[in-house]
Amino acid sequence: MTALKDATAIAGIGQTAFAKQLPESEKTLACRAIVAALDDAGIDASEVDGFASYTMEETDEVEVAKAIGAGDVTFFSKVGYGGGGSCATVAHLAAAVATGQASVGVAWRSRKRGSGPRPWKNTAVQLPTPAQWTRPYGLLRPADEIGMLARRYMHEYGATRDHLFNVALACRNRANQNPDAVMYERPLTRDMYMTSRWISEPLCLFDNCLETDGALACVIVSAERARDCRQKPVYLHSVAQGLPAQHHGMVNYWNDDPLTGPAWTAARQLWKQADFGPDDVDVAQIYDAFTPLIPLSLEGYGFCGRGEGAAFTEGGALESGGRLPINTGGGGLSEGYVHGFNLINEGVKQLRGVSTAQVPDAGTCLVTAGEGVPTSALLLRS
Repeated sequence: MTALKDATAIAGIGQTAFAKQLPESEKTLACRAIVAALDDAGIDASEVDGFASYTMEETDEVEVAKAIGAGDVTFFSKVGYGGGGSCATVAHLAAAVATGQASVGVAWRSRKRGSGPRPWKNTAVQLPTPAQWTRPYGLLRPADEIGMLARRYMHEYGATRDHLFNVALACRNRANQNPDAVMYERPLTRDMYMTSRWISEPLCLFDNCLETDGALACVIVSAERARDCRQKPVYLHSVAQGLPAQHHGMVNYWNDDPLTGPAWTAARQLWKQADFGPDDVDVAQIYDAFTPLIPLSLEGYGFCGRGEGAAFTEGGALESGGRLPINTGGGGLSEGYVHGFNLINEGVKQLRGVSTAQVPDAGTCLVTAGEGVPTSALLLRS
């Protein structure tokens, strides 16, 4: 894996608007984001020969390649487990480019979650095996499963709703600065948070990510080529995926410790390959489908000790100027929820120096995918 270190770079990023409802199809949104990313990089679509996306992506590489005018495609990949696959799409392309299987790779996610159906609503299909141990007992949605983990975390380590509010507030504050965010100029107060309706206790409305239509994409090329592209290159210093032993998605029923999720497995691989550690990370984009995932991820990726993630959020630690600024575009909680891909693009913006909530002199950024499911992570550097 050391052969991948700094061998490739993200040369272009693109996105559509984020909204509760967009009129375009998922295919149209995907192509717009991809074309925008290629234009950002200054690369013609005919040079694209690699694609990677999610297994849950409704738009496939065959249709995308035809629509954008790609040439012969020599690598294509799809990654499972919903938001856990976001960073892995980039990691797969980095491996393909570094080993000569492709020269210009495009990763993307297009989703109409705001105006489309919820995946768990279809009761006509047989439940997958893991869901047979959860849904008959009332854990119907991801919010219910994470709600149970959150309650366990509160019980074991004394975390409170104020700690979860710290997470929600940090993300909302950054979205308030981002004109592209759904929650732009829409402040959040403690009173709003504490009096909002329950979604799955102890998770209230503001502990849950947005329901968003939108698409994002990025372009991966060799480090050498990236230096000649239109934008400042952002290097893929380390990449990792993580699936712990005896895993059971979201609830971790069979793990010795259900609060030690896939982040811990991914982190060990990520840092093993890197030239620096958690203390050297300037800014982090941490997957935030639900607020409790932030303290769990802070622990998993080594920013604090076991059970210390909640306390880490205190004193403005996650805010601009804090100990570890997070989700500087607003994240899934307040910018838009497109299965975490916006966190990748925001990481690139930070290292280019063009974020709407720019961390001064940011040179390193951690980006994580969904905690609670088989996951992935990227360590970016400028």
